[in-house]
Amino acid sequence: MVKIRFSKVELRDLFKAWVIISIAVGIVLTGGVLGLKLFTNVLLAALTVGIGFLFHEMGHKIVAQKYGCFAEFRADNYMLLLAIITSFFGIVFAAPGAVWISGHVGKNRNGKIALAGPATNIGLAVILVVLSFFFDGGYIGKIISLGLLINVWLALFNLLPFWILDGKKILSWDKTVYLITLGLAIALFVLRYFLPSVMTVAEIIG
Repeated sequence: MVKIRFSKVELRDLFKAWVIISIAVGIVLTGGVLGLKLFTNVLLAALTVGIGFLFHEMGHKIVAQKYGCFAEFRADNYMLLLAIITSFFGIVFAAPGAVWISGHVGKNRNGKIALAGPATNIGLAVILVVLSFFFDGGYIGKIISLGLLINVWLALFNLLPFWILDGKKILSWDKTVYLITLGLAIALFVLRYFLPSVMTVAEIIG
């Protein structure tokens, strides 16, 4: 079993990114209005967006460390500040940071490390689909509904096959794996609209 190693700097950066992204999304969900609703929406964001983001990055880290690479998350302070600023305009432009990886990484390993991020989000989405059959409405229903939406979107966005996104690395490594992973993410996106207990975005915000 791979022993996952964290430095104090990494733990600090993970916590900082998680908190700031949660606050930014909470501001968007609340429409920028201060009060108790902002607190509950920040908590909702922390349990959905925050966890989806953390698990995505940890997926990359775990697989990279499995291959003996140095792998640590570093927050991007400028992008975190931008996330807070844009949240007051109703959007969150979020690229809170990334896992820095160094070591012997060829095309195959790089593809597998990249795959771990969106695959983790797809796995979380599947769990939330199952949970949606047991919880309907209320705050838990909001967590499940927003968590499902966020994890599917994180998977789909990161599977775009260009720039520095995971999709480009996965496609370069194995086209079949890329198409299967993309197909699963799209299927979950479509499935979400046919789950009667899953709330719409308007219902989550309301």
